[in-house]
Amino acid sequence: MNDLIPPYESVLARIAAAARRAGRRPEEVRLVAVTKTHGPDVVRDAVDAGMDLFGENKVQEAAWKIPLSPASAHWHLIGHLQTNKARQAVRLFETIHSVDSAKLIDALEAAARQAGTRPEVYLEVNVSGEPSKYGLTPEALPGAVEHLLANTHALTLTGLMTMAPFDPEPEHARPHFARLRQLRDALEARFRIGLPHLSMGMTGDFEVAVEEGATDVRVGTALFGARPKVARLAPDADTTSGAL
Repeated sequence: MNDLIPPYESVLARIAAAARRAGRRPEEVRLVAVTKTHGPDVVRDAVDAGMDLFGENKVQEAAWKIPLSPASAHWHLIGHLQTNKARQAVRLFETIHSVDSAKLIDALEAAARQAGTRPEVYLEVNVSGEPSKYGLTPEALPGAVEHLLANTHALTLTGLMTMAPFDPEPEHARPHFARLRQLRDALEARFRIGLPHLSMGMTGDFEVAVEEGATDVRVGTALFGARPKVARLAPDADTTSGAL
C-alpha cells in the first residue's frame, strides 16, 4: 500500500470539513502538496496516491526535480523569487505565488515573453507586517496591481498570497487570513477584476485558512512528515551559488 494515501485522505477530509463549516464547497479548495527537500521518488509516490499539484520553494531545487517527476504533475512556485531566477521560473512553473515587487513583475514579464509562456501570478502580501517576511505591504498592494495591469501581457494576475506568523494556536492566524480576503475583495471592486485565488494556510493552520476563504492551501509536513534537513540536489548541482 502507498504510505501517502492515509495522510492524503486525512488532509482532504480536514479541508472538506473546514469548507463545509464555512458554507463552502470542498472542491473550491486546491491542495498544493509542498515537496521542498523531498526527491522525485516522493513526488512519484504522491502522484500514485492521487496528488497532482505540487509546490516548490526554490527554483534551483525544482530545476532538477521536475524533469525527473511524472509529467502529469503541475507545479507552483511558493517561495521567494529573486529577479535573476525569473527566466527559469517561467519555464518551470505554471503559477508563481510570491510576486512582491514591480521589479520582479517586469523581470517575469520579459522572461515569459521570451519563453513564450503565460504563467499565472499571485501578489504576495505581508499582512502581518513581520520584518522577517517577504511581501508587499497592504498599502503598496494597489500600486503593484496598477503596475502589473498596465505593463504586462504575458502574466495573468489571478490571486494573492500570504503567510501568517508562526503560532502553535491556529486561531491566531485567522485575522491575517481574513485581512487578505478583505484586501482581495477591495482590489476586485477598485480595479473591476477577478482575483479568484487566495493562497494561504499551511500544515499548522490550513483549516482556519479554508474557513476564511483560502482556495490554495500549501501543505507539506501533514502529507510527507518532517522534511529532510538538507534538500536533495542533483549530484552535480552547485549548492554554493544562485540559491534562493
